[in-house]
Amino acid sequence: MPIKVTIIGAGSLIFSRRLMHDILAVPELRNTTFGLTDISKRNLDMAARLVRRDLKANKLRAKVISTQNRRKALEGANYVINSARIGGLSGLEMDVEIPLKYGVDQCVGDTLSAGGIMYGQRNFPALMEFCDDIKAVSKPGALMLNYANPNAMNTWAVSKYGGVPVVGLCHGVAGSHYQIAQAIEVVINKGRRKGSKAYREVSPKEVDVIAAGINHQTWFIKVEYRGKDWTGRLIEGFEKHPWYRKSEKLRIDMLRRFGYWSTESNGHLSEYVPWYRKDEKKMMKWIDMRSWGGGETAGYLRACMQGRNWFRTDFPNLMKAEPPVIGPENRSSEHGSWIIEALETGRVYRGHFNVVNGATIPNLPADAIVEVPGYVDRHGINVPRVGELPLGCAAVCNASISVQRLSVEAAAAGDLTLLRQAMMMDPLVGAVLEPPEIGQMTDEMLVANAEWLPQYAADIPKAKKRLKGAKMLYRRGYKGARKQMKTVAEMRKKREVWE
Repeated sequence: MPIKVTIIGAGSLIFSRRLMHDILAVPELRNTTFGLTDISKRNLDMAARLVRRDLKANKLRAKVISTQNRRKALEGANYVINSARIGGLSGLEMDVEIPLKYGVDQCVGDTLSAGGIMYGQRNFPALMEFCDDIKAVSKPGALMLNYANPNAMNTWAVSKYGGVPVVGLCHGVAGSHYQIAQAIEVVINKGRRKGSKAYREVSPKEVDVIAAGINHQTWFIKVEYRGKDWTGRLIEGFEKHPWYRKSEKLRIDMLRRFGYWSTESNGHLSEYVPWYRKDEKKMMKWIDMRSWGGGETAGYLRACMQGRNWFRTDFPNLMKAEPPVIGPENRSSEHGSWIIEALETGRVYRGHFNVVNGATIPNLPADAIVEVPGYVDRHGINVPRVGELPLGCAAVCNASISVQRLSVEAAAAGDLTLLRQAMMMDPLVGAVLEPPEIGQMTDEMLVANAEWLPQYAADIPKAKKRLKGAKMLYRRGYKGARKQMKTVAEMRKKREVWE
């Protein structure tokens, strides 16, 4: 029987379209019905128009239901993909700009630190509404595939309070797997010119890895290439790689000190530990300004705003362009379609998933959401026991897990005390600010996010009162390391949106 897949936050045009193409690349899934829903009618209409054009060009019988009525989109769904950005770009802007005034400098601000914690507070009420709708109108046991950040907090919230089966998905492990293959390639080709007959390229398919930890802090605890262990040999390749030795300086330093390569970009990783972003001048030796992911202050916000402006302007050109061929040859490595294929057909898929820990990693808390290897087939998602992480890696993860737990429980109860404690315990916030500054910053973020925080309805007026007439504890003149946002004309010149 044809299945139904609903995408919440389908107005994320490129991502939603990619996921739908991937699902339709599976022969058994070519008659899938898609339910698309988003609070932005404009973005939703663009996504639906583009995908319907693609389906027609590929002569596919798949159906697209596009509606702002979330329950209608979810009705009868077998799978629900959550890619919603609660608060939109205005929420992301507050997540990075308000802490920046206090000296908390974030590159992304959507997973941990002050921005990720407040993002988690916004997500919780929406996630519970999503879960209520899924339980009411979707197929019994409908699986949520959560792509939205903060991934671990969202997956934790749904697992504990939502009553809906959920797995958190992220492409960080896959991207880092590719980097590891390139680092190995540098080492084995020492003295050989790229392009020469003697030069040997290394594909990620040739490199077997086991990664384990928590989302965005997952460690490659085993790396094997052609039957040999490369786990402890990667440092040479990264230090000599022509791009990574500059763009991933901070990650290389973490590799040097902890012994294992960690997922996420240089800038993203810098937000989760207390050592690299607490001083504006010293920060510059660890980040790379050639791309936003290298650590630029508010770099992800700039890239997202550029992307939004570009796609709104360039949408007519997307509609005029030759429709892509939908098929196995153009399928991406995003987990979503592979999981659905495995569950529906029984073909086994191996990936890395975010799930409740239990005893999978014994030296991380049982209630935490961990990112670990897993296998999927017709019987479900099966996660083997990984074993203990190296002590240093576990220590880094445990610091973040404590913040995640405080944040989830604060969001569930609308507990301002727990929220402030989450901010205080965050590694980067705690490295930069004193408790009075943290309290004031939290108040300011609460007030700014009021429309998305019904659970704090009683506390927000009190926060406004505390802020009124108070001496603001800003770091005067703190700007961080910022680049100017490009205009559409500038982006069109280079055809580069995410630079």
